[in-house]
Amino acid sequence: MYKILKNTSIGDKIYLLEVEAPLVVKNALPGQFVIVMAKNDSERIPLTIYDYDKEKGILRLIYQVVGSSTLEISKTDSFLFSVVGPLGKPSEVVTNISEYKNKKVVMIGGGVGIAPVYPQAKYFKEHGLNVDIIYGAKNKDLLIILDELKEVSDNLTIVTDDGSYGMKGLVTDALKNKHDYDLCIVMGSTIMMKFVCQLTKELNIKTIASMNPIMVDGTGMCGACRLIVGDSVKFACVDGPEFDGHLVDFDAAIKRMTLYKDEEGRRYLKDLEGETHSGGCGNCGDK
Repeated sequence: MYKILKNTSIGDKIYLLEVEAPLVVKNALPGQFVIVMAKNDSERIPLTIYDYDKEKGILRLIYQVVGSSTLEISKTDSFLFSVVGPLGKPSEVVTNISEYKNKKVVMIGGGVGIAPVYPQAKYFKEHGLNVDIIYGAKNKDLLIILDELKEVSDNLTIVTDDGSYGMKGLVTDALKNKHDYDLCIVMGSTIMMKFVCQLTKELNIKTIASMNPIMVDGTGMCGACRLIVGDSVKFACVDGPEFDGHLVDFDAAIKRMTLYKDEEGRRYLKDLEGETHSGGCGNCGDK
């Protein structure tokens, strides 16, 4: 059992969750995720790590209520049954920070996808790296952690679809206005990341895309996060969640997500993909 210290609404159906999880945060690094369960019979929910305090053993997560499982978590105020992690691979930049010391980096987050942007930007700032952040949302009511983002970025650009806050338009519009970057890291909806990666490819900007939105089980066994990266089959939960955005087949990933939503679709994918359908309990490698 993991004691809940805070489970507070910070936006429209968006919550900040703090739990005591010293063993989880001990080895946690930006880019990784955890799997949480409200009760022993609850669904497993993968959530990217938002922040942590290694000295106090506190793990911070941001989640959005989109179904019964996340609704259940929002109504839990004492203990979580399970918090498993850290899982996945840390950010490429975090593990190779010295290689990016003199690089111009922009991080792009859409919606709740801004949450995993923060820990990486915070880590970059602590290690002397400069980073700009572009944050997109549908409207001002869906914007979160603005003060925190200002603290860890050199330049923060806010973009809203309706123009109710900051620049009106899309994150790609903001990137077009200033595109002299060496690296782009994008996190958010799959469709948003697709268009960002299309643009950065045209602009010749190396791009890392976090494919955490397609994860379900978090261990490689369910096959939900199977995707094509270049000529290889990968699984976001164990091979990622970060990949070269210019090599990810976003169209295939989006089509697959649609099929995976119902039982018949899952059976079809399993029959179609055969041995490459799942990641073999985390021992994926190239398929």
